[in-house]
Amino acid sequence: MALPDSPLPPADDAPELAWHAHSADSAARRLGVDHATGLGDDEAATRLARHGPNQLTERPGKPAWRRFAAQLGQPLVIVLIGAGMVTGALGEVVDSSVIFGVVIVNAIIGYWQEAKAEGALAALARSVATPVTVRRGGHRKQLDAAQLVPGDIVMLAAGDRIPADLRLIRQHELHTDDSMLTGESQPVSKHTSALDADTLLADR
Repeated sequence: MALPDSPLPPADDAPELAWHAHSADSAARRLGVDHATGLGDDEAATRLARHGPNQLTERPGKPAWRRFAAQLGQPLVIVLIGAGMVTGALGEVVDSSVIFGVVIVNAIIGYWQEAKAEGALAALARSVATPVTVRRGGHRKQLDAAQLVPGDIVMLAAGDRIPADLRLIRQHELHTDDSMLTGESQPVSKHTSALDADTLLADR
């Protein structure tokens, strides 16, 4: 079941919900949808107009030199640079070289991690643009993932990409590849039970 960034009627005036902390039935009531039939076409069109398309907005990436320079502007790195300059001025060439070496290695690692994160976000944005199967008006329909709206009942099969934030209603031995979001390399088992509100993303 597709989830919104903020609640729909009858919870329009409520704060953002921790959807994973609600049972499937509770989430469905909040979203005003019937598990068996899904949304009607008219209601889906209304929600699409209200919430906009289900797609990530890609921001232009920062130039490589700016990403690298940003690694050198972190408070701890500035302290290390200062320490390296002081030890160098005192004639401690070896200590100064070690400190600056640590600074450079740290900057390279930080640059690489940021570049990898930007690449993952871009890949995630591209992966959303796929056909999905939903239940609307009691019938299965295939549509572009960008047309998903909060409350849509999404039908997943083996090998499908997850097209949106979803609350599981029913599953059978479901495992997902969460590596793009959490770095976890092994398939993660999923279930329909409600979780604690403060459960970390990697454990949902």
